[in-house]
Amino acid sequence: MRSVSEIRFILIFIGLLLINVTSYAQNSSEKLKKEQDKLEKKISNTKSLLNRSKTNTQASLNELKIIENQIEFRENLLRNFDNQIRGAEIKLTKKSSQINALRIKLKKLKEQYRKLLLYAYKHRNKYGKMMYIFSSTSYNQALKRNKYLQKVGEIQQKQFLIIRQYEGLIKNEITSIESENKYKLVMLNEKKKEKVEIEKDKVKKEVVYQKFKNEESKLISQLKEDERKKEILKDKINAAIRKEIANAEKKARLAAEKAEKAEKAKKKAEQSAIATNNSSTSSKTTTEVKETKKETTTTAKKEVNYTENTKEAVSLSKNFEANKGRLPWPVEKGSITEGFGKNAHPTLDNVYTNNNGIDISTPQNAQVRSVFEGEVTSVLNILGAGKVVIIKHGNYRTVYSNLQDTYVTVGSKVSTKQVIGSLTVPQGSSVSVAHFEIHVVNGGSVQCLNPSLWVNR
Repeated sequence: MRSVSEIRFILIFIGLLLINVTSYAQNSSEKLKKEQDKLEKKISNTKSLLNRSKTNTQASLNELKIIENQIEFRENLLRNFDNQIRGAEIKLTKKSSQINALRIKLKKLKEQYRKLLLYAYKHRNKYGKMMYIFSSTSYNQALKRNKYLQKVGEIQQKQFLIIRQYEGLIKNEITSIESENKYKLVMLNEKKKEKVEIEKDKVKKEVVYQKFKNEESKLISQLKEDERKKEILKDKINAAIRKEIANAEKKARLAAEKAEKAEKAKKKAEQSAIATNNSSTSSKTTTEVKETKKETTTTAKKEVNYTENTKEAVSLSKNFEANKGRLPWPVEKGSITEGFGKNAHPTLDNVYTNNNGIDISTPQNAQVRSVFEGEVTSVLNILGAGKVVIIKHGNYRTVYSNLQDTYVTVGSKVSTKQVIGSLTVPQGSSVSVAHFEIHVVNGGSVQCLNPSLWVNR
């Protein structure tokens, strides 16, 4: 027969094992559910955009890209459901094993308890207990026998409590299994629904795709025009940033020259005073003047490379960098329909487009907001790109294009998520497209960054 301490240890060990397994399963399940919520939100956004396009008789390439996004999101959601179903099955298998182990332990505990009850029944006579004690050969033996009888009583009581605890654990595990089975059935039903929706989206995609395949010459002509507009936008943005850098360099150079002149005048005054008070040091003073002149000339010729190095600018740059991957979207909701860099055309074979930023399809006339606090350095009006706003964040620049109206001016201080304008609506389209870029200024060079790596996906 096991002692009370052994039984207690077994119970604690199994309890901890159940807690660890349950905790791991819960963490994995919660992660999958969060991913499911994100995907369902993305699907809701694309469905909303496609519903708006139903009122427009002319399908657009943008719509085709939105349909492709929706199919991708739905397929990812299917994989998520598969993972959740597998997780539920693994959990069910583990729980079944745990219940079997608990039942085996419970059976042993009940057998031990039965023996204890039988022993207690056989020695239930009060006088029998007394005789057992009084028949001891010594006083110490009598004390030990009395303690032994007390211990048997304690074991009976504790064994009963442990049995009740095991029964409670088994009941909880059975309830958990029933819950997992229900959840698994829900996931299977959701999976079936998504498969049906994916097939519908594929049919819709094929209809739009065939329409554009029949208009390849028109598409190629439009593509060339779009690429030309992109180049104009790229040149104008680079020119605006470089102009800002040049102005900043000029300002820094003038400030440096002013400081040097002041320092030179101060040294000259000091040297004149020394020359007046002590003529014997005139030759030495002449030498110092020459050295000062030489040093000033060298400094004046030194090229000023623009990098924001004020305390405020450095802090802003670091904060911007620290939020990489966590910046809010430049629009409240939407779907990325063209990524950064080289993109395959949705209908033309072996044809690619280049993008210095990302394009986000969003509801008509949606408002555009700053992704981080900063200062507006440029507000441009560019043919084919509407109005363009450039915001400085230390050494970083964010660029917002395709604006119809702007609510900020050059020099405006903006905060994170502050609305800076609203989007245009392309002719023949039912949605607006926000074009968003991120640049970093390092010395005199400007580099384009991938916004997808910076915004919260």
